[in-house]
Amino acid sequence: MASQEVNTVMGIKSGSQWSSSPGTNARIVSLSALRAGEHGEVVELAGGRGMLSRLTALGFTPGADVMVVQNYGRGPLITRVRDARIALGRGEADRVYVRRSPR
Repeated sequence: MASQEVNTVMGIKSGSQWSSSPGTNARIVSLSALRAGEHGEVVELAGGRGMLSRLTALGFTPGADVMVVQNYGRGPLITRVRDARIALGRGEADRVYVRRSPR
């Protein structure tokens, strides 16, 4: 299998998923790892062109504050980003990397 090209621009990754966790900071986790009520700052997005387009159109851009409204550990997550409630599938939430905020 040929390796896929990965482009990174302003914290957005296009191409294959990471083979290891992003960065070395333990506070950076996927959005799906946050519990209800926890806040995070978007630091990186992973996925193909379509996924990145969808996530950025919904407001998930580097630097955006995100709060998890509902996360039952399976199924969709409900988040609040830029004063809008957004439901994301688990696979989509796994591709949004955030830095946990101490709020």
